[in-house]
Amino acid sequence: MMDLFDGAPKPDSLKTSQVKTWVRERLALSEDAVVMVTELRCTEPGCPPLETVIAVLDGPGSKRQFKLHKGVAEVTPEDVAALDDRVS
Repeated sequence: MMDLFDGAPKPDSLKTSQVKTWVRERLALSEDAVVMVTELRCTEPGCPPLETVIAVLDGPGSKRQFKLHKGVAEVTPEDVAALDDRVS
């Protein structure tokens, strides 16, 4: 079984917080909404080496998930602006 977190450098917590703020602003989320930003490493063929997964929990039974094929450090406000078009 592949450990997605083993050996991967931890993303910068300031950048992760910044991405969460951009997501909150872009999706006009309430203060009660939970935004999680996780960076995953993949070694499977055809898989990007790093992927940022953003999960938004903004109500009972309401979960949205977005994937960006880049590490957290590379995520831009433009990437976040396009999130509502890429719900996965």
